Amino acid sequence: MQALQSLFIYLIWPNPGNAYYSSSGIQVLLLASVLLIALSITLRLWRRSMRNPVMKKLSRSWPSAAFWFGVTGVVFVVSRVEGVGFLAMRLWWVVWGIVLALFIGVQVRLFRMRYYEKLPTEASDDPRDRYLPRRKK
Repeated sequence: MQALQSLFIYLIWPNPGNAYYSSSGIQVLLLASVLLIALSITLRLWRRSMRNPVMKKLSRSWPSAAFWFGVTGVVFVVSRVEGVGFLAMRLWWVVWGIVLALFIGVQVRLFRMRYYEKLPTEASDDPRDRYLPRRKK
């Protein structure tokens, strides 16, 4: 019970402090957030040159989602370093990670359900085919 309480306090402490732009953890989070913003621009350009309409439709939300996840990451990092109380909580990073994982999971599932190719069928020259029952026109 004490461990759960201390974890809860650890996650929602309003200003955790001891965060500087020179610390490696902050630099990694900031770099990951900026890379998400750059990825959104790259995805937007990639979608413009895409010819496959199914893939283009499935990837419609990817650039905007990457952009907003990157922007919120940058806001969280800056808030943590600058000491903005409510936004500096570690809990927001947990929520951010859960939402990102859910978004990726939903997108993977939609992609696997809707992106398929029609395989060509082979025409058979079986002489028995003309005697088999067919659908009426």
